[in-house]
Amino acid sequence: MKHSFDALMQEFPMVAILRGITPAEVVEHAQVLIDAGFRLIEVPLNSPDAFTSIRSLQEKFGDQVLIGAGTVLTMAQLTELVDTGAKLMVCPHTDVELIKAAKVAGLYAMPGFFTASEAFAALHAGADAVKLFPAEALPTINVVKALGAVIPAETWLCPVGGVTPANVEDYLNVGARGFGLGSALYKKGQSVAVTKTNADAFVAAWKAYQK
Repeated sequence: MKHSFDALMQEFPMVAILRGITPAEVVEHAQVLIDAGFRLIEVPLNSPDAFTSIRSLQEKFGDQVLIGAGTVLTMAQLTELVDTGAKLMVCPHTDVELIKAAKVAGLYAMPGFFTASEAFAALHAGADAVKLFPAEALPTINVVKALGAVIPAETWLCPVGGVTPANVEDYLNVGARGFGLGSALYKKGQSVAVTKTNADAFVAAWKAYQK
Protein backbone atom coordinates (compact mmCIF):
# COMPACT_ATOMS: atom_id res chain seq x y z
CA MET A 1 0.00 0.00 0.00
CA LYS A 2 1.62 3.18 -1.18
CA HIS A 3 -0.66 5.59 0.62
CA SER A 4 -1.54 5.97 4.28
CA PHE A 5 -5.03 5.77 5.78
CA ASP A 6 -4.86 9.51 6.48
CA ALA A 7 -3.88 10.37 2.91
CA LEU A 8 -6.67 8.30 1.41
CA MET A 9 -9.27 9.68 3.80
CA GLN A 10 -8.15 13.21 3.01
CA GLU A 11 -8.63 12.43 -0.67
CA PHE A 12 -12.16 11.08 -0.17
CA PRO A 13 -13.27 10.30 3.41
CA MET A 14 -15.90 7.65 2.80
CA VAL A 15 -15.51 3.92 3.35
CA ALA A 16 -17.62 1.78 1.02
CA ILE A 17 -19.27 -1.09 2.90
CA LEU A 18 -20.20 -3.98 0.61
CA ARG A 19 -22.27 -6.06 3.01
CA GLY A 20 -23.73 -9.16 1.42
CA ILE A 21 -21.68 -9.01 -1.77
CA THR A 22 -20.44 -12.27 -3.33
CA PRO A 23 -17.00 -13.10 -4.76
CA ALA A 24 -18.49 -13.40 -8.25
CA GLU A 25 -19.61 -9.76 -8.30
CA VAL A 26 -17.27 -7.94 -5.94
CA VAL A 27 -14.61 -6.85 -8.44
CA GLU A 28 -17.11 -5.27 -10.82
CA HIS A 29 -18.80 -3.29 -8.05
CA ALA A 30 -15.46 -2.23 -6.59
CA GLN A 31 -14.31 -1.01 -9.99
CA VAL A 32 -17.19 1.47 -10.34
CA LEU A 33 -16.60 2.65 -6.78
CA ILE A 34 -12.93 3.28 -7.47
CA ASP A 35 -13.73 4.99 -10.76
CA ALA A 36 -16.12 7.29 -8.87
CA GLY A 37 -13.45 8.25 -6.37
CA PHE A 38 -13.68 5.82 -3.46
CA ARG A 39 -10.36 4.93 -1.87
CA LEU A 40 -11.39 2.60 0.97
CA ILE A 41 -13.51 -0.53 0.53
CA GLU A 42 -14.54 -3.06 3.14
CA VAL A 43 -16.28 -6.39 2.84
CA PRO A 44 -18.04 -7.31 6.10
CA LEU A 45 -17.25 -10.82 7.25
CA ASN A 46 -20.93 -11.74 7.46
CA SER A 47 -21.01 -11.57 3.65
CA PRO A 48 -20.89 -14.81 1.62
CA ASP A 49 -17.34 -16.19 1.45
CA ALA A 50 -16.05 -12.78 2.51
CA PHE A 51 -12.35 -13.63 2.63
CA THR A 52 -12.43 -14.81 -0.98
CA SER A 53 -13.87 -11.42 -1.96
CA ILE A 54 -11.26 -9.60 0.11
CA ARG A 55 -8.44 -11.57 -1.50
CA SER A 56 -9.79 -10.79 -4.97
CA LEU A 57 -10.00 -7.08 -4.20
CA GLN A 58 -6.55 -7.02 -2.64
CA GLU A 59 -4.98 -8.77 -5.63
CA LYS A 60 -6.62 -6.49 -8.19
CA PHE A 61 -6.83 -3.15 -6.41
CA GLY A 62 -4.54 -3.36 -3.37
CA ASP A 63 -1.92 -1.10 -4.94
CA GLN A 64 -4.53 1.59 -5.67
CA VAL A 65 -6.88 1.67 -2.69
CA LEU A 66 -7.19 0.39 0.86
CA ILE A 67 -9.03 -2.92 1.13
CA GLY A 68 -10.28 -4.42 4.34
CA ALA A 69 -12.73 -6.51 6.31
CA GLY A 70 -15.67 -5.26 8.30
CA THR A 71 -17.47 -6.90 11.22
CA VAL A 72 -14.20 -8.35 12.50
CA LEU A 73 -15.03 -9.88 15.87
CA THR A 74 -12.29 -12.38 16.79
CA MET A 75 -8.54 -12.81 16.80
CA ALA A 76 -8.95 -15.76 14.42
CA GLN A 77 -10.70 -13.51 11.91
CA LEU A 78 -7.97 -10.91 12.30
CA THR A 79 -5.33 -13.55 11.60
CA GLU A 80 -7.14 -14.62 8.43
CA LEU A 81 -7.45 -10.98 7.37
CA VAL A 82 -3.71 -10.48 7.77
CA ASP A 83 -3.14 -13.51 5.54
CA THR A 84 -5.07 -11.84 2.69
CA GLY A 85 -2.66 -8.91 2.59
CA ALA A 86 -5.48 -6.41 3.08
CA LYS A 87 -4.62 -3.60 5.45
CA LEU A 88 -7.87 -2.33 6.97
CA MET A 89 -9.71 -3.83 9.94
CA VAL A 90 -13.17 -2.51 10.73
CA CYS A 91 -15.21 -3.77 13.67
CA PRO A 92 -18.60 -2.74 15.06
CA HIS A 93 -17.43 -2.49 18.65
CA THR A 94 -14.65 -1.28 20.92
CA ASP A 95 -12.41 -4.29 21.56
CA VAL A 96 -9.14 -2.90 22.88
CA GLU A 97 -7.20 -6.14 22.50
CA LEU A 98 -8.39 -6.60 18.91
CA ILE A 99 -7.38 -3.02 18.05
CA LYS A 100 -3.93 -3.48 19.59
CA ALA A 101 -3.44 -6.78 17.76
CA ALA A 102 -4.42 -5.19 14.45
CA LYS A 103 -1.87 -2.42 14.96
CA VAL A 104 0.86 -4.89 15.89
CA ALA A 105 0.07 -6.76 12.65
CA GLY A 106 0.52 -3.57 10.64
CA LEU A 107 -3.13 -2.93 9.85
CA TYR A 108 -5.18 0.24 10.04
CA ALA A 109 -7.93 -0.10 12.65
CA MET A 110 -11.38 1.49 12.50
CA PRO A 111 -13.41 0.25 15.47
CA GLY A 112 -16.97 1.16 16.33
CA PHE A 113 -18.01 3.21 19.36
CA PHE A 114 -21.18 4.70 20.78
CA THR A 115 -19.97 6.61 23.85
CA ALA A 116 -17.12 8.99 24.61
CA SER A 117 -15.60 6.37 26.92
CA GLU A 118 -15.49 3.83 24.09
CA ALA A 119 -14.03 6.38 21.69
CA PHE A 120 -11.19 7.26 24.03
CA ALA A 121 -10.51 3.60 24.81
CA ALA A 122 -10.26 2.89 21.07
CA LEU A 123 -7.97 5.84 20.43
CA HIS A 124 -5.74 4.92 23.38
CA ALA A 125 -5.41 1.42 21.90
CA GLY A 126 -4.16 2.92 18.64
CA ALA A 127 -7.25 3.22 16.43
CA ASP A 128 -6.72 5.17 13.22
CA ALA A 129 -10.37 6.21 13.10
CA VAL A 130 -13.49 5.65 15.16
CA LYS A 131 -16.86 4.90 13.65
CA LEU A 132 -19.94 6.13 15.47
CA PHE A 133 -22.24 3.13 15.13
CA PRO A 134 -25.14 2.90 14.73
CA ALA A 135 -25.39 6.61 14.00
CA GLU A 136 -29.06 6.42 13.04
CA ALA A 137 -29.91 5.34 16.59
CA LEU A 138 -28.95 8.76 17.94
CA PRO A 139 -31.88 11.07 18.74
CA THR A 140 -30.26 14.02 16.97
CA ILE A 141 -27.32 14.73 14.71
CA ASN A 142 -26.07 17.21 17.33
CA VAL A 143 -24.81 14.26 19.39
CA VAL A 144 -21.95 14.19 16.88
CA LYS A 145 -21.24 17.82 17.72
CA ALA A 146 -21.16 17.02 21.43
CA LEU A 147 -18.81 14.08 20.93
CA GLY A 148 -16.62 16.13 18.61
CA ALA A 149 -16.19 18.74 21.32
CA VAL A 150 -14.28 16.27 23.51
CA ILE A 151 -12.72 13.86 21.00
CA PRO A 152 -9.42 15.25 19.61
CA ALA A 153 -10.06 17.41 16.54
CA GLU A 154 -7.65 15.44 14.37
CA THR A 155 -9.59 12.20 14.94
CA TRP A 156 -11.35 10.63 11.98
CA LEU A 157 -14.81 10.68 13.57
CA CYS A 158 -16.99 8.71 11.16
CA PRO A 159 -20.74 8.18 11.51
CA VAL A 160 -21.89 4.82 10.15
CA GLY A 161 -25.52 3.84 9.75
CA GLY A 162 -28.18 5.97 8.14
CA VAL A 163 -25.74 8.17 6.22
CA THR A 164 -27.13 9.39 2.87
CA PRO A 165 -26.03 11.95 0.28
CA ALA A 166 -28.72 14.26 1.72
CA ASN A 167 -27.30 14.34 5.27
CA VAL A 168 -23.54 14.21 4.58
CA GLU A 169 -23.24 18.00 4.82
CA ASP A 170 -25.24 18.11 8.06
CA TYR A 171 -22.87 15.63 9.67
CA LEU A 172 -19.78 17.42 8.40
CA ASN A 173 -21.07 20.72 9.71
CA VAL A 174 -21.26 19.37 13.27
CA GLY A 175 -17.83 17.76 13.33
CA ALA A 176 -17.86 14.46 11.44
CA ARG A 177 -14.74 14.00 9.32
CA GLY A 178 -15.60 10.88 7.38
CA PHE A 179 -18.20 8.16 6.94
CA GLY A 180 -18.85 4.49 6.49
CA LEU A 181 -21.51 3.97 3.85
CA GLY A 182 -23.83 1.00 4.03
CA SER A 183 -27.22 0.40 2.43
CA ALA A 184 -27.48 3.86 0.89
CA LEU A 185 -24.47 2.91 -1.21
CA TYR A 186 -24.81 -0.84 -1.64
CA LYS A 187 -27.56 -3.33 -0.88
CA LYS A 188 -27.21 -7.07 -1.40
CA GLY A 189 -28.13 -8.06 -4.91
CA GLN A 190 -28.25 -4.61 -6.49
CA SER A 191 -26.87 -4.02 -9.97
CA VAL A 192 -23.53 -2.46 -10.76
CA ALA A 193 -25.42 0.42 -12.38
CA VAL A 194 -27.18 1.20 -9.10
CA THR A 195 -23.88 1.06 -7.23
CA LYS A 196 -22.44 3.56 -9.71
CA THR A 197 -25.42 5.90 -9.35
CA ASN A 198 -25.23 5.78 -5.56
CA ALA A 199 -21.46 6.26 -5.55
CA ASP A 200 -21.72 9.29 -7.82
CA ALA A 201 -24.33 10.81 -5.51
CA PHE A 202 -22.04 10.56 -2.49
CA VAL A 203 -19.09 11.97 -4.42
CA ALA A 204 -21.27 14.87 -5.56
CA ALA A 205 -22.35 15.54 -1.96
CA TRP A 206 -18.71 15.66 -0.85
CA LYS A 207 -17.72 17.99 -3.68
CA ALA A 208 -20.67 20.28 -2.94
CA TYR A 209 -19.58 20.54 0.69
CA GLN A 210 -16.07 21.51 -0.34
CA LYS A 211 -17.21 24.46 -2.46
